Amino acid sequence: MNASERPGPSERPGPLEAAGASSGVAGTSPGAADASSGAAGVPPGKAGAPDAPGRPRRLVTDWRFVAPPLAIVVLAASWGRDLPAPLLLVIAVVLGAAVLTAVHHAEVVAHRVGEPLGSLLLAVAVTVIEVGLIVTLMISGGPGTASLARDTVFAALMITCNGILGLSLFIGAVRYRLAVFNAEGTGAALATVAALAVVCLVLPTFTTARSGPEFSPTQLVFAAVASVALYAAFVSTQTVRHRDFFLPVTSEGKVINDDDGDDHADPPTARAAVTSLVLLLVALVAVVGLAKVLSPAIEETVASLGLPHSFVGVVIALLVLLPETLAAVNAARRNRVQVSLNLALGSAMASIGLTIPVIAIATIWLPGPLALGLGANQIVLLAITVVVATLTVVPGRATRLQGLVHLILLGAFLLLAAHP
Repeated sequence: MNASERPGPSERPGPLEAAGASSGVAGTSPGAADASSGAAGVPPGKAGAPDAPGRPRRLVTDWRFVAPPLAIVVLAASWGRDLPAPLLLVIAVVLGAAVLTAVHHAEVVAHRVGEPLGSLLLAVAVTVIEVGLIVTLMISGGPGTASLARDTVFAALMITCNGILGLSLFIGAVRYRLAVFNAEGTGAALATVAALAVVCLVLPTFTTARSGPEFSPTQLVFAAVASVALYAAFVSTQTVRHRDFFLPVTSEGKVINDDDGDDHADPPTARAAVTSLVLLLVALVAVVGLAKVLSPAIEETVASLGLPHSFVGVVIALLVLLPETLAAVNAARRNRVQVSLNLALGSAMASIGLTIPVIAIATIWLPGPLALGLGANQIVLLAITVVVATLTVVPGRATRLQGLVHLILLGAFLLLAAHP
């Protein structure tokens, strides 16, 4: 067969036509297959093409679409009940499935809306639900609720700025020799995180208007307003004024813009993106809710191991941040380290910038004090994290050494949280 006789791309049989021919469906030419595809509403030449992200053929049989509503059903059936160990194990498995589906649907939505809005969406969605969980636990009362917001926010800060960031840099450097990112955008995000952390978590330790690591009402209002103002300014910078600062870059420093068609797969349809957005929110609610269901078992385990009660907040923060962690790792494996850093620093920023204002409002009816100030060892960890992260971000590229340094800092945080 010469070159003029070879079938063009629109005439080649796809995987489904080939499977049909091998199953005994004889006498069907590639052209006929295309014709039948067109009659069914499928464009010619794409009858056998693999489904694009967010365009599943069978929603009922795809576990990524079944898992979120199933997790909600399990959450409703188990909420407020004392469950035996075997059922708790089942809930843990469902929780893992909800995490994986949240990552999938977040990537579908991110592919549709493009970066950096996609990573911002996931960060805000997880943080909003995390804030709801904190407020719910504070309303229920109990030991440790005065410092619950501080412990959870600081745990999220360390997990994102050292765990997610370090793991992403390490994977990117191992796979591609160097992890390359945009220093301008990442530096701006890091500066905003550092400012929020100092204003909301460090200053309460040194103020004298109230005894203990607390803000006075006036100081708390200022911290809340400053948090909202900084977060709003960053979102405007990231998504409107300087969007190119937060886009992935190649090893040569060239910006990779999804709008230029650099992705290999076609973006999902609007209907598929909306479906994934709804399922993403359902999955995130299930993740946080199931984590709350498992929290009594986690508390018993923590107590039996002789760990402090504050370590429960660390464990729950790890569970809640699993979707973002997996999404960041997937992006780093595709050499999109900037997306990973957007997720890490965006989550840290949202944890502070959204939690503190909501908690400030909630203190109107919440009983008891609100301890926000960090302890001495926590302030030291925060300071060294900011310094190391600054040195990591400035060059715009990192080796596996920088990633390992951040992972060691995460290990130090976990050790001090378990044995202060």
